[in-house]
Amino acid sequence: MVRLRIDRMQRSDVPRVMEIERQCFATPWHESAYLTEILNRAAYYAVARLDDKIVGYAGMWVIMDEAHITTIGVDPQYRRQKVGERVLIAMLDEAQRRGARRATLEVRESNQVAQRLYRKYGFVSAAIRRNYYSDNGENAVVMWVDDMFSQTYQNFFRDIKRLLLGEVGARVPEDSATRVAG
Repeated sequence: MVRLRIDRMQRSDVPRVMEIERQCFATPWHESAYLTEILNRAAYYAVARLDDKIVGYAGMWVIMDEAHITTIGVDPQYRRQKVGERVLIAMLDEAQRRGARRATLEVRESNQVAQRLYRKYGFVSAAIRRNYYSDNGENAVVMWVDDMFSQTYQNFFRDIKRLLLGEVGARVPEDSATRVAG
């Protein structure tokens, strides 16, 4: 059973985040990007810790009433243990806390695992961005979840979180808080 804690990303977390980043992505972000983002008031970046070890991370921007999930990465040794799902929940919780009604992200067309996870949380495919990824020219699927404040979505999100957290035996803090790998 994986017991995770989701914390806001700190400067001291960035070296470990970069280790995971290089394992997850063919074109990793530069360390300076994370150092800049954790200071950006419109951004929220978080890490998933198993005990004291960072095993995953995620980030997003919230502008007006829209959240854009920019990245999710999970250490390959900890995939298939719901780490990615937990950081996605943290992003959606924080987005709602900040007043975002909608959430969006881009995901590789070939990344069916990530697309299934996003659909599980109410995201739907809205468009294709042709040749979006610079490493191989792969298309990105743009996915959205609309009106996260509707009663229907609130009930759905609450129930799916309860189910997951019951499965993994942990809790996502109420105040917690794309690339996707894991």
